[in-house]
Amino acid sequence: MRPHVPASATAQGLPPALFARLVAWQRTHGRSHLPWQHTRDPYRVWLSEIMLQQTQVVTVLGYYERFLARCPTVSDLAAAPADEVMALWSGLGYYSRARNLHACAQQVVARFGGVFPRTSAELQTLPGIGPSTAAAIAAFCFGERISIMDGNVKRVLSRALGFDGDLAQAANERALSALAQALVPADASHDDMIAYTQGLMDLGASLCARSQPQCLLCPLSADCRALAGGTPDAYPVKTRKLVRRHESWWLLALRRSDGAVWLERRPPRGIWAGLYCTPVFGDEAGLLAALSGWGLDAAAVHWQAARKHSLTHRELRLLPAMLDVMSPLDWGVAEGRWATAAEWADLGIPAPVRTWLTEG
Repeated sequence: MRPHVPASATAQGLPPALFARLVAWQRTHGRSHLPWQHTRDPYRVWLSEIMLQQTQVVTVLGYYERFLARCPTVSDLAAAPADEVMALWSGLGYYSRARNLHACAQQVVARFGGVFPRTSAELQTLPGIGPSTAAAIAAFCFGERISIMDGNVKRVLSRALGFDGDLAQAANERALSALAQALVPADASHDDMIAYTQGLMDLGASLCARSQPQCLLCPLSADCRALAGGTPDAYPVKTRKLVRRHESWWLLALRRSDGAVWLERRPPRGIWAGLYCTPVFGDEAGLLAALSGWGLDAAAVHWQAARKHSLTHRELRLLPAMLDVMSPLDWGVAEGRWATAAEWADLGIPAPVRTWLTEG
């Protein structure tokens, strides 16, 4: 049965067939092979949604399977040690997602008896679940009539609707969200909501890409106002630009004769928060001063090739140094430990640091 055309869309002058066309396109041409697409289990959908934030599908697949193998239920994740959760996440980046993931699982168990709430409003009361993630879970798992609004969806809808409001402003974000909601029929079925929600994601990840969109193949081309105006690349409008900072970090690996390396817990806020890492210094002088304070010979330091590491807001230039030490010294750091290569797998260590240590 074909999905109904929402009267609210027609009343607001929106493309009345957008919902139906997107549902039909997704069922014929959309993605259907992803492991989280064939379940209405909110735990699995939530896990995939959090992992897919700022991360490509191809990267997420392996992490998703490993997480489920170790933590098949939300109760298992809630009971897992924090270090193990961070180790499972290591390499996915944006580590606040992993901390919120763990905290969210614990709250689902403590507040809701291990059962995810069924509405987007209640889901948003949990750590790390914003409006778009909540809408995805509620639509996929419970058939709630609500539209997601992640970055890809904003691009699809702003082009289709010709929405030229500056999305750097919260009022315009809310306005686009209201238009997105008006496109959803009041009597949309659960299956239609799944296809529509997935269709928005699929279209934004494929035909309606950020650059060089394939408009002639798009199911919304007949009504797309950006295409009609010949300016799809002008949408979405967002004036606030990301300012990237460039920093240099000096890393010091102190290595014992048994191969164990000294790792310290990073501060609870900031880059690599809460992960284990070699000591980090803001300049070479600070690193050398630390060696002097520990009674170690700076001349014995083996400097290694600099490495680049890109983050959302920063470009890091990592300058690693290795120093072999003869005895298991006490560095006087409470949140630190010696760890062998066999133990690194169970610790949350930043991906570039793990790679460097593994290469030796």
